[in-house]
Amino acid sequence: MWVTMREQGHFDEENWNEGCSIASLPGEGICAAVSASAVVEPHGTCSVVFALAWASPKVKFMKGSTYFRRYTKFYGTSVDAATNLAHDALMDYQRWETEIENWQLPILNNEKLPEWYRFTLFNELYYLVAGGTIWTDGGLPVEEDKDKMSCSQKRSRKKENKAENKAEVRVTVSVETDHTNHVAEVQRLNGYNGVADTDFNALQDQNFENCGQRTEMNSGSSTDYDYVLLADEENVGRFLYLEGVEYMMWCTYDVHFYASFALLDLFPKIELNIQREFAKAVLIEDKKKVKFLAEGNWGIRKVRGAVPHDLGLHDPWLEINAYNIHDTSQWKDLNSKFVLQVYRDLVATGDMTFGKDVWPAVCASIEYMEKFDRDGDGLIENDGFPDQTYDTWTVHGISAYCGGLWIAALQAASAMADKLGHKEYAAKYTRQFQRAKAVYEEKLWNGSYFNYDSGTSNNSYSIQADQLAGQWYAWASGLPSLFDENKIRSALQKIYDFNVMKVRGGRMGAVNGMHQNGKVDETCMQSREIWTGVTYGVAATMLHVGLEHQAFTTAEGIFLAGWSEDGFGYWFQTPEAWTIDGHYRSLIYMRPLAIWAMQWALNPPKAVLEAPKINLMEREHASQFHAGLAAVAEAFKHVHQNGPCSCSSSQSGCSWKCTC
Repeated sequence: MWVTMREQGHFDEENWNEGCSIASLPGEGICAAVSASAVVEPHGTCSVVFALAWASPKVKFMKGSTYFRRYTKFYGTSVDAATNLAHDALMDYQRWETEIENWQLPILNNEKLPEWYRFTLFNELYYLVAGGTIWTDGGLPVEEDKDKMSCSQKRSRKKENKAENKAEVRVTVSVETDHTNHVAEVQRLNGYNGVADTDFNALQDQNFENCGQRTEMNSGSSTDYDYVLLADEENVGRFLYLEGVEYMMWCTYDVHFYASFALLDLFPKIELNIQREFAKAVLIEDKKKVKFLAEGNWGIRKVRGAVPHDLGLHDPWLEINAYNIHDTSQWKDLNSKFVLQVYRDLVATGDMTFGKDVWPAVCASIEYMEKFDRDGDGLIENDGFPDQTYDTWTVHGISAYCGGLWIAALQAASAMADKLGHKEYAAKYTRQFQRAKAVYEEKLWNGSYFNYDSGTSNNSYSIQADQLAGQWYAWASGLPSLFDENKIRSALQKIYDFNVMKVRGGRMGAVNGMHQNGKVDETCMQSREIWTGVTYGVAATMLHVGLEHQAFTTAEGIFLAGWSEDGFGYWFQTPEAWTIDGHYRSLIYMRPLAIWAMQWALNPPKAVLEAPKINLMEREHASQFHAGLAAVAEAFKHVHQNGPCSCSSSQSGCSWKCTC
């Protein structure tokens, strides 16, 4: 091929008439090339456009489940679809480029924003492509030709489909609305994960009828039941992306908590579908035994009521929770993060069908967490091991991070119950919120920030950069402040002064832990690390309360260390973390997508801005006004008694005048 090009400068024209090439055999290498000639006048220009496309209609996971990719909904499942893909690219690429520019230019040309922020915001989106992304057509697994299966695959399939595990599962989902009662049924035979054992009878112990949705299951075994699309719902496919190319688990949920702002802002239907997947997973149980590496103990893969850590790896959706370092059913952040995310997504999209779909899982998630309130004071306690996303950083007693998430989740659950018309649940969660909030402040507030935890270890008084994660989500969802705003500002300023500015002059981001004496918390690997996505999240929290200088200085440290010419050279492979001497951990990671939380704070959706500002501390008095709201914030007459105003009107983007 190259000899021809060197001697003739082009390929023989008869090649065009030879038809399609012969498909390659396994292990055989092939190549292809095209050439074009053009005459360019002096000082003239000429563009030659090439398109490269390939058709790979199926994605097959290690344990055998195979799905069609999303594009096959539009181009079919034949490998010959590559021709049409290339054709459409050549015909439409100019329109695509124009639409991309129309999307990006309002931000890129906004000189009120720092230059580094404008392009880093878009550059961090590389991960949505580079993060092992898989988007299926939303259908059931494809039946493979059994004759073409390898011997090892046959043995594996035979082992997993023992007769005693071939239980049929019928799922009936009834969604009640004001006007209709949709009932849909789906039957499927448990195939690839026959070792699971779902405790369906136990689900009936939950009184989900009061949640507005009924879920009934007969005895059987499965770790997945397929979401049934109702007549008016759109199939947007099923979406997976990895936690990182080194931490290979699909849709790791404690990290998605940070990254999800990008999907919600740009691909909201995909974001809602991911949340639906986790909502389903909350209500199931997989009793397959798993050994947890950190403690060396055994447990079951998935506990009913616990939000899973991830959607699996080798057989996603069917075999969830690939993570096995700790027993994540004992983690104290996942359930709260689920409640916070689904409420934020409900408010941002206004999709009440989504809200009703996930409400039973919200109820179950809150109820599951109540067992971690060991002393009955309304606030959950951590159990003396790394039982949250910081999975090497031990927590004792009440945690600023997990406790704050729990308080925020109770506030969000109350607001969601009110929005869906479940007044009793709204009142219940309000009472829990009030009790937990009082204990949290009493145990952790030290006058300038919230202590790391309520224990007596040498890092219990550390300044944690992520201590206000719950407050961040409350503001991102249009909810009022969890605490007095002076306390919030004080804590954020402390984080800025110590975790940010005392580390290389603020040029590296926010270190996770910092002692009061200005020394980095060296308790463990993660306490001394700077987490890129957490830094963006902290900056977003600062933006919500109007601390713009502190916010952009904090986030710029990630740009300077990771993206600038003088940094460590991590562009388009932003790691999860680095240390103050520049050593990274886990390149190409999901969490840095949290930079889109900064954009969310700068330009929140109209629905979030107009979300009714209900003060949960006075919920019983304010609820009578809530029913008559027309979703316009200016029409809302805020009722307040005693203490400072809770409307947070000083936060960035608040567009209504407080009438306190």
